[in-house]
Amino acid sequence: MAGYKILQAEKQGIYVLKFIGEIRLNLCCTLDNLVDSITLDPQFKTVVIDLTETEIIDSTTLGLLAKIAMAAQKQSHFLPTLISTNPDITRIITSMGFDKIFIIVREPASRIEELEEIPVLKASEQDVRDKVLDAHKVLMGLNKQNREEFKNLVRALECEEPG
Repeated sequence: MAGYKILQAEKQGIYVLKFIGEIRLNLCCTLDNLVDSITLDPQFKTVVIDLTETEIIDSTTLGLLAKIAMAAQKQSHFLPTLISTNPDITRIITSMGFDKIFIIVREPASRIEELEEIPVLKASEQDVRDKVLDAHKVLMGLNKQNREEFKNLVRALECEEPG
């Protein structure tokens, strides 16, 4: 069994995503594709992201989550919800400024039905680099601390020659 899984459900424009295990860079193209498909849905209202079974989450993934949060606010003016019962994960998301773009719930959801596993997409090295760069730019836009934290990474990625 893989060390990660992304589950999804949707009802009346409300999406539920559940991240299980280690959610890292290798899922960035899958997540970016998912973010695009959700935000292009004309019925999209908001998203609930369940991190209760997330063991590790990296900054690229956090950037993609910020992207979907901002799309939800822009499209429907609803703040999306993040569920996190792991103090380490909660500390990371609040330090990134997610308390400004999400409602953060620190208790597990009582019932989430009909979640389907999202298949992981294969991605080229260039695709992954582009997604990492985009995700970190989104994080940098959240607050000054993130700008300082990720400026060198973004600069290095922007200077890399594709290929």
